[in-house]
Amino acid sequence: MNKLEKNQLIEDLAVKLRDSNVVYLTDVSAMTVEKSNKLRRMCFNQNISLQVVKNTLLKKAMERVEERDFSGLYEALTGNTSIMLSDTGNAPAKLIKDFRKKETKPALKGAYIDEAIFIGEDKLEALASLKSKNELIGDVIALLQSPAKNVLGALQSGKNTLAGLLKTLEERSEN
Repeated sequence: MNKLEKNQLIEDLAVKLRDSNVVYLTDVSAMTVEKSNKLRRMCFNQNISLQVVKNTLLKKAMERVEERDFSGLYEALTGNTSIMLSDTGNAPAKLIKDFRKKETKPALKGAYIDEAIFIGEDKLEALASLKSKNELIGDVIALLQSPAKNVLGALQSGKNTLAGLLKTLEERSEN
């Protein structure tokens, strides 16, 4: 690969990193072609981009993205590295967990999610349990609707009681 091709690859990686708020660094080394193809197919089905990269080129691409600070991930750039890019913070972690029910790889090296850095395999469980933006919005809406539903329910169930009470009071005043 000549210098021009390397610069183009670095620029392409920088654009991908700039456009994605979710970046996972994984190790997919020593996987058979069959397992690798299965992982790629799962990634494709879940709108996750998977690309094997050279650590030095990825580091240079990270340095070119001035809007984000990837420096916390530099320590994870050792050995074989592949990047997983997604729109949903927990999707790659869930995919890795699901894939590893039968396999030992891919191994999580690090992740960058909306400016938060996670380093190490031990963070996989925490990343998988993160809620996506849509899940959080749904939770907030449910919480906001809950008190209103309780008030409406109380008013609706109480209207019969209130009407009965008014009728009884009216009958007493007539007598």
